[in-house]
Amino acid sequence: MIVWYVAGLALLAGGLLPAAWLGMRGGPVERLVGLELVAAVTTLLLLVLAQAGGQSSLLVVPLVLVVLSFAGTLVFTRLLRQDP
Repeated sequence: MIVWYVAGLALLAGGLLPAAWLGMRGGPVERLVGLELVAAVTTLLLLVLAQAGGQSSLLVVPLVLVVLSFAGTLVFTRLLRQDP
C-alpha cells in the first residue's frame, strides 16, 4: 500500500507542480493547456489514492472530474476564440 502513496507523491511533484506553473504563466492559450494538464494529473492522482485506500467507490470522483474538465475546456475554448 505504501507504493501507491509514493506514486501519488511522485505525481504531485512531477506532474502537478509543473502543470500549475504553466497554468499561472503565459498567455490565455498556455494557461488553458496548464489547466487541462492539472485536470489530467489530478485525475490520475485521485485514481492512485482510491487504489491506495482500497475503496472502489472513490473511483467515481475522478471519472466525474474527467467529464467536467472536458466540458470546461470546450467552454474556455469557445471563450478564447477570436472573432474576425
